[in-house]
Amino acid sequence: MDPILALGSVLALVAAASGLGLAWRARQGRITDVADAPALTPADVASTVSFGAEATLLQFSTEHCSRCPGTHRMLAAVARSRPGVVHVEVDLTHRADLARRFQVLQTPTTLILDRAGRVQARVGGTPHRAGIIAHLDDLPGSLHVTLAR
Repeated sequence: MDPILALGSVLALVAAASGLGLAWRARQGRITDVADAPALTPADVASTVSFGAEATLLQFSTEHCSRCPGTHRMLAAVARSRPGVVHVEVDLTHRADLARRFQVLQTPTTLILDRAGRVQARVGGTPHRAGIIAHLDDLPGSLHVTLAR
C-alpha cells in the first residue's frame, strides 16, 4: 500500500472519530423535554420510595456505571435542597425489562417527573446541576413559578 494513502486513511479515521466523540460529548447531560407522557407510579419502576409532592428526580443506573455515584450525590443534594422534591434511584442491572420500557440506552439516565408523576424531561448521561434546578423551577405548578407571579 502506498504510504501516503495509508497516512491519509489514518488521518481521516482519526478526524472522523474525533468528530463523533465531540458530537457525543456535546449531547451528554442535555435536558430534552418530553411531551404527552403517561403518569408513573413508584410501582411502575419497582421502587419502594414514594414520589415527591412537587417533583421527582428518577435516576436509572447500573452496578458498573462509573458516573452514577456522582450523579446520585448531585441529584440527592438537589432534592434535599428543595421542598417536595424526591430523588429515586432505580438499579437496572437485573431489570432489563425496565431498561426496555423506558428506553434507557445509557446510564445514568434521569427522568424529571412533575407532581402528578408525568415525565416532563429526560437527561442522558451526567446531568448539569444548574439545568436540573432550572427545569424544576419551570415545572407546571412549581413553587418557584407560583412565588414569582
